[in-house]
Amino acid sequence: MTNAIFESVSAARPDHLQLASPATAANTGVSPDVTGFHDEATGSVQYVVADPVTRKSAIIDPVLDFDPRSGSTRTTSADRLLKHIEAHGLTLEWILDTHPHADHFSAAGYLKDMTGASTGIGERVVEMQRLWKAFYNLPDSVPVDGSQWDRLFADGERFTVGEMEVRVLLSPGHTLSSVTYVMGNAAFVHDTLFMPDSGTARADFPGGDARRLWRTIQRILQLPSDTRLFSGHDYRPNGRNASWESTVAAQRAHNLHVKNCDESKFVKLRTERDRRLPMPALMLSALQVNLAGGRLPPPESDGRRYLKIPLNAFPYASWGGSEPGLKK
Repeated sequence: MTNAIFESVSAARPDHLQLASPATAANTGVSPDVTGFHDEATGSVQYVVADPVTRKSAIIDPVLDFDPRSGSTRTTSADRLLKHIEAHGLTLEWILDTHPHADHFSAAGYLKDMTGASTGIGERVVEMQRLWKAFYNLPDSVPVDGSQWDRLFADGERFTVGEMEVRVLLSPGHTLSSVTYVMGNAAFVHDTLFMPDSGTARADFPGGDARRLWRTIQRILQLPSDTRLFSGHDYRPNGRNASWESTVAAQRAHNLHVKNCDESKFVKLRTERDRRLPMPALMLSALQVNLAGGRLPPPESDGRRYLKIPLNAFPYASWGGSEPGLKK
C-alpha cells in the first residue's frame, strides 16, 4: 500500500515481499568501534565503523552540506569524518550508502575523490535510477546501471571491512533499494527503525511501501536481542539530546510504532501518518545528486552546475508544516 500522495507514480511491485534469507544468526562476537556524527540541520547520522583488530574502517551515509537558500555546498561534515579517521589511525576501505537519501546530499563522491576508497550501495538502486530519470526527464546519456558506485550489493551478500565480515540485508519499505549492513554485533538500519521514542521511517516515497517496511522491520528484529542498532536519523523529540544507538530488545519492547502492533495495524498507522507529512524540503534537489553516487550535476557552458526541479510532479503532496518528530 502506498500513500495517496505518491500512489500514481510509485514503481510497480509484487504483492508479497520475497527475501533471500532470514536475518537470524548469532553474531560473530566482533564488536566494531562505531562513532556517530549527528547533522543537526537534517537530523541525519553519519557513521565511521572500524574493525577493532585491523583498524580498517567504513563510512556509512556521509553528508555533503547544502544550503538551499544560497545554492551552495560545503564539505564540512564530510571533512569531519576524515579528520576523525586520521586522528584515530584508521584506514578507510569503504564508503557505503544504505539508500539514496531524500533529505540530504550524499558526500560519497567527494570522499571517493579524496581517499580512493570503494563505494557501495544496494543493487536495486538501478530501479530507483530508472524511476527518477523519468521524473527529471534526464537524457539517455545518464546511466541507470549503478555504475556510479564500485559495488552493488545483493541481499545476503557478504564482504569485509578489515577482517570483519559484513552481511547485507535487503530492507525495502522506506525506499525500494534500502539495505542494512550487519557488522559483528552491530546493524546499521538507516530509515527503518528510529529510536524507540521516534518510531519508524515514512514509506510514501515513489517505490516505498508500508507493508514492506513492516516486514523489513520484522526481519531486523530477528537478529539477536543484544544486537546494537544504529539509526539513520534522529529528530530529538521533545528537545532531548540526539541519540542513535539502541538494541533489538529495546526496539521490540519500546518502539512506539512496533510494540503491541501487527502488520495491518502498522500499515494503517504508517499510511495515515505519512498523509500528514510534507515532502522533505531537499528531496527534489537531493535525489538527482544521490542517485548519481553523490556527484553534483556536471558544469554547463558557463562553468556552473545546476539542479533540475520538476514542477507539479507531485500535485497532491501536502504543503503543511511538519510536526515535531514527523519529518520522516
